[in-house]
Amino acid sequence: MSDEKNRAVAEAILPLVGGAANIRSVAHCMTRLRLGLADRSLVDTEALRALPAVLGTVEDDTYQIVLGPAAVAGVTAQLNRLLESPGAPAGAGGTAGAARAGERERPGPAPTAEELAARGERIRTRARVRNATPVKLALRRIANIFVPLIPALIGCGIVAGLSGALANLGWAPALVTALGPVSAGFMSLIAVFVGYNTAKEFGGTPVLGGAVAAVIVYAGVAKVEAFGHHLTPGQGGVVGALGAALLAVYLERWTRRLVPAALDVLVTPTVTVLLGGLAALFGLMFVAGEISTAIGHGATWLLAHGGLLAGLVLGGLFLPLVMLGLHQALIPIHTTLIQQQGSTVLLPILAMAGAGQVGCAVAVYLRLRHNASLRATIRSALPAGLLGVGEPLVYGVTLPLGRPFVTACVGGAAGGAFVGVAGQLGGAVGSTAIGPSGWALFPLLAGPHGLLAAAAVYGGGLLTGYLVGFLATYFFGFTRETLAEYDSAGGADGSPEADRAAAERVGDGPVR
Repeated sequence: MSDEKNRAVAEAILPLVGGAANIRSVAHCMTRLRLGLADRSLVDTEALRALPAVLGTVEDDTYQIVLGPAAVAGVTAQLNRLLESPGAPAGAGGTAGAARAGERERPGPAPTAEELAARGERIRTRARVRNATPVKLALRRIANIFVPLIPALIGCGIVAGLSGALANLGWAPALVTALGPVSAGFMSLIAVFVGYNTAKEFGGTPVLGGAVAAVIVYAGVAKVEAFGHHLTPGQGGVVGALGAALLAVYLERWTRRLVPAALDVLVTPTVTVLLGGLAALFGLMFVAGEISTAIGHGATWLLAHGGLLAGLVLGGLFLPLVMLGLHQALIPIHTTLIQQQGSTVLLPILAMAGAGQVGCAVAVYLRLRHNASLRATIRSALPAGLLGVGEPLVYGVTLPLGRPFVTACVGGAAGGAFVGVAGQLGGAVGSTAIGPSGWALFPLLAGPHGLLAAAAVYGGGLLTGYLVGFLATYFFGFTRETLAEYDSAGGADGSPEADRAAAERVGDGPVR
């Protein structure tokens, strides 16, 4: 998307989230613009969803607007420029949005896509309130540490894959040698970035968190002996870095409370780095190293001895884990596996959950032939679903419908079992980065038998997930009563013209 189009999207979004004065922070992950807002009641969610560039919204600790991987970085940059410029647009408020939503209401016995999306939003809101436990809030904070690292992980992962492909082909040996540092440099220092983000997330001075975590990757630690063994640079990895930086945050707070203000600038950083660094050397590195080793051995053993069961369970339960917020606990595990083994074998299995959603959505599309608005929503969301952006399908289609969400999980379980069995038979497939899924994961695949073999296994898993998700939904996704309820025409005749009008009413943009 060009800068002009990105700016147009940003200009459209800004007044609908309450204007510049309502925005406290702006960030983005792989697919979502994440906004910290002062007052969420000023957000016009219906109007936001009506924007053609917006694939959906998610209310969490931040207000998240799903834009997709191709647009989110550009729109975020343009939004930041708008916020920095004088005279940024003021918010439109919620009343106008309510009026627009009222204009889009359409009577009829069949729930429209708008009504189903609202139902999905209510389910999501109830789940968020119900699951705002200390453990899940802590997992969100851990996710906030690692999510900003994903673009670098993806870029370095693709470069590593390119380097491996060239090496296997015997092409451009000089370039392969140069690509080694390019792909591995970030991973060799990832502990520093984790430490920086940890301190930032928990209210400490970011650079002090990075300084303490840097001890872990410093080459000179090889001369230090702890617990009867010489340390290894990088021992403990991201787990150790997270723990060291978190300790640094508390040391900084403790020191700042005790030290006179006149001495704070000298004493607080010194005590934080000194005590935090020594704790990392003579405790955290060893303990975190044992944890990281156990994670690597556990993942390898699980796939080698229980691939079928592991794939079935992980692929089938990943979407419910996402709804509960528990999937965030997997981010440090993925990162640890990438750091240790060069790829995470868990992500390709978990990505099968999205395949089940896609197959399910196609079945819903065919079964509800007369629900024009919902079919328009599926057409709009399906390309994003194929690329691994599943929120529009989950919260706009399968979850509010109920039973199709379960049959989508069945498809994910089948795809996960396929990938798991391949791993058990020696054809394990991993991902060199986290973030993408669906078709977008192909460039990041790796395996013991090369990229083509890994792609074949992963592609087979996707096809299995699509097929089983489709069949399970087509034959078991609706009772006779619910099919009659959702498939009644409600004033739409299922023609392309009716589909086009329904799409415009629910805000999915023009149907091409």
